[in-house]
Amino acid sequence: MTTTTLAVLVPLLPFLGAAAGLLLGRTAPGFVRPLAVLPPLTAFALAVVVAVRQDGGRAIDAATELTPTGSVPIELALHIDGFAALVAVLVGLVATCVQIYSTAYLRDDPRYPSYAALVSLFTSAMLLVVYSGDLMVLLVGWEIMGICSYFLVGHYWETPEARAASLKAFLVTKLGDVPFLIGLFALATDAGSFQITKILGTVASGGLDHPTLVALLLLAGVAGKSAQFPLHTWLPDAMAGPTPVSALIHAATMVAAGVYFIARLLPVFEASSAALVVLAVMAAVTMTGSGLAALAQDDIKRVLAYSTMGQLGYMTGALAVGDRGAAVFHLLTHGAFKALLFLAAGVIIHAVGTNSLAAMSRMGNLRDRVPDAYWTMTVALLSLAAIPPFSGFFSKESVLGAAEHASTGHAEGIPDAAGWTVLVAGLVSALLTAAYATRLWLLAFRGRGVEAPDHGRQPVAMTAVLWVLAVPSLALGGLAYGRLPGWFDGHDLNPTLTTSVLGTGVALAGGLVTYGAWRHTTALAARVSLGAVAAHPDADGGLAEAEAGATHTPAHGDMATAPDPADPGRLLLGPLHRHAAAGFHLDALYTALFVRPVLAGATLVRFLDREVVDTYVRGASAVPRLLGGAVRRAQTGNVQTYVSALLAGTVVLVVAVLLVATGA
Repeated sequence: MTTTTLAVLVPLLPFLGAAAGLLLGRTAPGFVRPLAVLPPLTAFALAVVVAVRQDGGRAIDAATELTPTGSVPIELALHIDGFAALVAVLVGLVATCVQIYSTAYLRDDPRYPSYAALVSLFTSAMLLVVYSGDLMVLLVGWEIMGICSYFLVGHYWETPEARAASLKAFLVTKLGDVPFLIGLFALATDAGSFQITKILGTVASGGLDHPTLVALLLLAGVAGKSAQFPLHTWLPDAMAGPTPVSALIHAATMVAAGVYFIARLLPVFEASSAALVVLAVMAAVTMTGSGLAALAQDDIKRVLAYSTMGQLGYMTGALAVGDRGAAVFHLLTHGAFKALLFLAAGVIIHAVGTNSLAAMSRMGNLRDRVPDAYWTMTVALLSLAAIPPFSGFFSKESVLGAAEHASTGHAEGIPDAAGWTVLVAGLVSALLTAAYATRLWLLAFRGRGVEAPDHGRQPVAMTAVLWVLAVPSLALGGLAYGRLPGWFDGHDLNPTLTTSVLGTGVALAGGLVTYGAWRHTTALAARVSLGAVAAHPDADGGLAEAEAGATHTPAHGDMATAPDPADPGRLLLGPLHRHAAAGFHLDALYTALFVRPVLAGATLVRFLDREVVDTYVRGASAVPRLLGGAVRRAQTGNVQTYVSALLAGTVVLVVAVLLVATGA
């Protein structure tokens, strides 16, 4: 079978699995789980075969015109280079792990058939984006992902949080998609084609008329899809959906699509220095802001959501300095360890029944209750914090190395300002990333208090995939560093000595400072408990609890909401903690600037429609109704009355004719 045929089957199989799952979900429920797992697993295997055949060499291109358009043609085209081949493997791997994990995580959910079908459709759409060589076909996958995210984030539609989160995700991403679509049309108009290879050829020959405008329009869509400032506010709220959905969206689909799109069309953005500076600033604000926000979150999934935004900021930062190899490298390693983080968090949540880190910090022995999640999440957090030799170290230092290269003026066509912006923000973000990763680990696994609830061993379907994803989280960076440079445009992925020392140094500093803050706050909480015991010496067992250190456990209903006195984030952020926990109030700002004016306008329109327009409509209908009533009253059924009226009318007409004739 040819490579082109195999590539067509990669996105097609999950689509067929989704269709079959929807059709058979009610009539043959026994087929739902096989149809959920086998198509993405087969697609993953085929993606590996395609990657092996492509081997980082010449891109695989194929195209056929779908239908004559009379102007710019739309073609069913494939364009598979080293980037596409590797990203497709990542998407297939993560989607397969998510589907296997979901068979246990949602085994009692009555809506599992529709959920599994939507996950398969989501996977198919992302694979279509990855392999597509035509921008309009890519747009189809782009929009299908937006629709799937709406339904999947709102899976628990009974809760108002899920309904609001799904609607917010849909509206914010669509807000970015409008200028994105305009930018695609402008790009195709200049190039005379939607085909990516022809567009890149036009850019290389200087045929793009308005590169800055086109690049900025496209960036709006990327900011929405990849949750970059200022269109990032939907991503933390999307945690209202099932945890496996969070893993899929954050690791291999949806948010990765924007980064991958810029990597595909990077020459378009490189044609405008202003666009690169805007991209660098967007990345820098996203990196630092999300790092501070993650350090203040109590919900374990929201910590990981802000973490995703920060890591995507690293990827867009690498693109802003013209190194798509480093960007895609970090996309691959991040996909592995972020999927692992979310799925491990799902195991913890499944075991303890809460998302709250404050509640977990009051649970003792949690790491012994969920050993698989403990060890694999530790690997993933070390990779996230870019500690060598874990995968995240190699890819993150490649990004910092590219930024250093650009900041010193060695990257042709890249503004020095973009390089310095990404480099400084990247180092600050490395410090913050290590800090919130350490905080998450300490609060989740070093809690002190009552024994964590024991719900028995977690299902094998949930724990096995953790170890599968732990392998690339540990080894993918070193493998790519040594074996895959040819897949990344032949770019050298070696991190520079300077950035490696600085990056690792600030990461270690962030972790150590957070650990010191945790020790301090834990001791302080213990002293507060001792003081409470001294004030109430008659309390049974109070001294023993105090000596255990901050072991006060609130009632079950209060556990998730009561502040944790041992939380090091409060000490590290100080007065900034309240603002960081609220996402720096951007939602409130957008509500004041956009939501309330729109609602006020809608209220005004409704008033005008009901009280003004409807008044004229009602008045117009009242006149015929009155005339009809008068005519109806004249219909008495008396023949003499009708004859008299006829004679009177005749006399009136005769008099009128005479008057007219006399006047003439």
